Amino acid sequence: MWFDGTVARRSDLAAFLRARRAGVSPAEVGLVPGARRRTPGLRREEVALLAGVSVSWYTWLEQGRQINVSADVLDSLARVLRLDAVETDHLHQLADSPRVAIATSANPDVPPWALRLLDSLAPAPAYVLGPTWDYLAWNDEQATLFPQLATLEAPHRNLVWAMFAVPETRQLIIDWEDEARRVLSQFRADITPLRDDPTVAALIDALHNASDEFATWWERHDVAAFQTRLRRFRTPNGPRVFEYQQLVAAGAPQLRFVVQLPLPPDSLQ
Repeated sequence: MWFDGTVARRSDLAAFLRARRAGVSPAEVGLVPGARRRTPGLRREEVALLAGVSVSWYTWLEQGRQINVSADVLDSLARVLRLDAVETDHLHQLADSPRVAIATSANPDVPPWALRLLDSLAPAPAYVLGPTWDYLAWNDEQATLFPQLATLEAPHRNLVWAMFAVPETRQLIIDWEDEARRVLSQFRADITPLRDDPTVAALIDALHNASDEFATWWERHDVAAFQTRLRRFRTPNGPRVFEYQQLVAAGAPQLRFVVQLPLPPDSLQ
């Protein structure tokens, strides 16, 4: 697939706005619904009116045209569409008005101290992710918990690929669908600045072909931030429960350490 400039991000921006517009009822923004609505949510002209922009301009935005958008206007659209903080950041990134620094898709080197840190976290399974959620390193406990990790070829040594395209993952993770949806929404939020990168585009294309669930849920344009949570696994030795935590080292912000803290089995209750 060929990409030019910010084509993919503009396409995602258009689809994101349409999806969020459909999810807001007239009553939520103080409008009278009326009797002749053929589709759910707000009309384009209603969004434009409430955001203080012209209908033509907003229509162009939903068509993915390459037009300039100020941060103030994006904030107005976020308010009208009732976006949360993560969705608002996502909107700014898609519109080329980022409120955070643009990242690079290139995987950084894993320094020796990072490997020592992984080993010191035992008995907690732990691993390091790069900017596009590639597995860069892991400890022995993680390899025991998810043996398929060691057999993944380099292009597919990726957490999202493992979640959606490795059959064993569906058996390993209890409540796989909920976890997969959560992973996808967090991944989408994280890679927004890299959406036009060929590496990211190739990964997303491959996932579309590998997983019907990915292809369906990707079109929902859900985004979310990481939240500490419990994840439950089926293992040969019985159910195991872990508390998920993420760490970012001050000197290596592109490295994300994911630590799975073991909890007692009764945490399943």
